[in-house]
Amino acid sequence: MLHIIFQMATSQKLTEHYLTCVICSGVFSNPCTLVCNHTFCRKCIVNYTKTRPEAISAKSLLCPFCSKMTKVSDPDRPVEEWADDIKPIFLIQGLLDSFGPGSKDTTCCSCCKEEGETTASVWCYVCDEAMCGRCIRVHNCIPSARHHNVMDLSKEVKVKRRRMVMCKEHKDERVKLLCKDCGKAVCQTCCTIYHRQCVFVVSLESEMQAMKAALTRVTGNLSQRKEKLNKEIETNKCRLDDETFRLKEMESLINSETVKVIEQVKLKKRRLLDELKVMSDKYVGQMKADIKSAEISVQMYQQQTELIDQALPSECEMDVYKMYQGCEAGDVEAVGDADLKERGRIASVTFRQDTDKLSKALDDLQLGEIEVLYESVLDLKSTPELQDTTDVRVADDTEIALPHGVTVVAVGGVDTVVVTDIYNRSVKSFYTSNNQRRYSKILLGGRPWGITKLTHDRVAISLTNTKQIVTVEVKPDLELLTTMRTSKQYLGITSLTPSTLASGSQSPPSVDILDMTGRVLRSISPLHKGNTILQFPNFLSTTWTGNILVSDWGTKRVVCLTPEGDVMFNYRPTGDPALECPHGITSIGTGDILLTDYSLHRVIHLTESGQFVQNLITSKDCIQHPRGMCIDERGWLHVCLEKGVIQTFSCK
Repeated sequence: MLHIIFQMATSQKLTEHYLTCVICSGVFSNPCTLVCNHTFCRKCIVNYTKTRPEAISAKSLLCPFCSKMTKVSDPDRPVEEWADDIKPIFLIQGLLDSFGPGSKDTTCCSCCKEEGETTASVWCYVCDEAMCGRCIRVHNCIPSARHHNVMDLSKEVKVKRRRMVMCKEHKDERVKLLCKDCGKAVCQTCCTIYHRQCVFVVSLESEMQAMKAALTRVTGNLSQRKEKLNKEIETNKCRLDDETFRLKEMESLINSETVKVIEQVKLKKRRLLDELKVMSDKYVGQMKADIKSAEISVQMYQQQTELIDQALPSECEMDVYKMYQGCEAGDVEAVGDADLKERGRIASVTFRQDTDKLSKALDDLQLGEIEVLYESVLDLKSTPELQDTTDVRVADDTEIALPHGVTVVAVGGVDTVVVTDIYNRSVKSFYTSNNQRRYSKILLGGRPWGITKLTHDRVAISLTNTKQIVTVEVKPDLELLTTMRTSKQYLGITSLTPSTLASGSQSPPSVDILDMTGRVLRSISPLHKGNTILQFPNFLSTTWTGNILVSDWGTKRVVCLTPEGDVMFNYRPTGDPALECPHGITSIGTGDILLTDYSLHRVIHLTESGQFVQNLITSKDCIQHPRGMCIDERGWLHVCLEKGVIQTFSCK
C-alpha cells in the first residue's frame, strides 16, 4: 500500500513540477528543449515566438524564461515548423516515457481490465491510472480523490478538472468565500464561526474578474519594470566594459610612471658608483705609491746603515770624516721626502648617507593620485553657484566663436570639456595640465551641431550641412577617428549604446536610430493624440533608463520616447512655465530633467515624468541665450552661451 501511495505521489510531483509546460499549464505535448535547457510544448513555444518581433527578425525561438535565442536549422521554413527539429533533453523524454500518460496503456481501464472493460475514457494524474466511465464515477465519490487532476482521453484537447481547494480545518468543505476585512479565503463554516462580525464577505467567484484584472495590471507593470531593468543592465554592461578598459589604462600608466622613477633611481645609483670608483681608484693608487716609496726608502736606509757600519771600524780618519759630513748634510733623511710633500692628497673616502633626507624624499615622491568622483552630487534644491567660465575663442579662429553642444570627458584624471563651434566649423577641447590652461582643435568639413559621449574617451558629432557624423578620440587633445555618411541631415544626437545612436532630423521630422556605419535601424515619427509632435528635434539626450529625450523648438515641447517609438510623455506647458525656444536637454542620475530655453534665458528643472518644478538658473545668474548643456561626473552643470563662453555651475 505504501508503495502505491509513494508511486502516486511521485507521479503527481513529477507531472506538476517537471513535466508541465508553463505556457499552457498542461503536460508536455511534443516537447522541445531550447539551448537554455528550458522545455516547452512545441506548439506553445512557436506561438510565443510569433508574438515577439525580435525573435522573428533573429530567425530564432525565444525562451519566455530567460529571453535566450535558439537558432533554428532551417529559418526559411514557416515559423510554425521552426521547432520541428528540436528534441527534448534525454531526462524530460525519459520522465515522460516513465510517468506521463503515454507511459502506460491508456486504451484499457487499469481497474477492471480483467472484468472485460477495455475502453478507458479518463486518465488520473494523481493515481497514474487510466479509468473507464464506471470507475471514474467511483473514483469521484471518494473524498480524498474527487479533486484529483484528470484528463479526458476521448478528446484530442486535454481538459483539466478545476482543482478544488479544501479547508484545512473543515476537510469536507471547499474554500469559496473571501473575507475582505481579514484578507482571507475561507469556507462556509469558517465564515460562520470566525467572521460573523466582518462586513465584507463575498464569494471568490464574484471577485475573480477583478482579481484577474489586477493581476493583469501587475503583470504589465512587472513587464515594464523588467524591460526597464534589462535596458539598465545593457547600459551598465557597456559602461562596465568601458570602465574596465579605462581602469586597465590607469594601471598601465601607474606602472609606466613607476618604471620611470626606478630608472631615475638606477641612473643616480650608476653615477654614484662611478664617482666612488674614480675616487677609490685614486685613493688606492695613492696608498700603493706611498707603500712603494716607503719600501724604497727602507732599502736606501739599509744601504746607508751598512756604509756607516763599514766606516766605523776603519783606521782611516778621512773615511770616517767623509761619512760624518754626509750625515750632517742630511743626505740620509732627504731620500723619498718629495712624495710626502705632494699637495692635494686624498685623506679618506667616505659614503655619507642622510637617512632622514632619503626617507623624506621617498615620502614626498608622488607617482600620482587616485581621484574618486561620486555621482548625483547635483542638489537641485540648492542655489547654483558659478564655478568657472571658459572662453571657447582660440588664437586661430577666423569667426566669432559660437559654442553649441558640450560634453565632458575624463581622460587620465583630467576633466576635458569638448565643445562644438558652429561658426569656426570645429570641435575643441579645453583642459588644465601642469596648472596651465590648454586647448586642442580639429577643423571639420561641415558645421558641427550636436555632440554625445560614446565611451570614456570617444565622442560623436553631427555635421548639419554635409550629412555626416564623425567620431573623435579625446586624449585630451583631439584626434579624428571616423567619418560616416548618412542619408539625412542630422542635428540633435545622443548615444543609446556604444554601437547605436539616436539622431534628430528636420526633413522629414523624425528621430532615427542609427548604427555606427550611419545605417538607419528605425525611424520614429510619433503622433500624440493624432497630432505631429516633432518638427525641429534639434537637441537629444538619453535618460538613465535608456529612453530618448527630445527638445523640439518647432513645437515648443519636450518629448520622451522609447527606442521602439512609444511616447512616454509629451511636455508642452502653457502660462508662466510655457516654453519659448527649448534648446539643450539632459538628465541626471535621479531621473530629473534639465532644459535650456534660448529666448527666456533660463535652465528649467522638470521631473522624470516631465512635470515643471522650477527655473533653476535664470538671467539673474548671468546666463544669456543658453544653448547646449551637459552634466559631468562631479555633478557640475556646463552651459553653452551665445556670447562664446561655457559657464560651469555647481549645486552642492
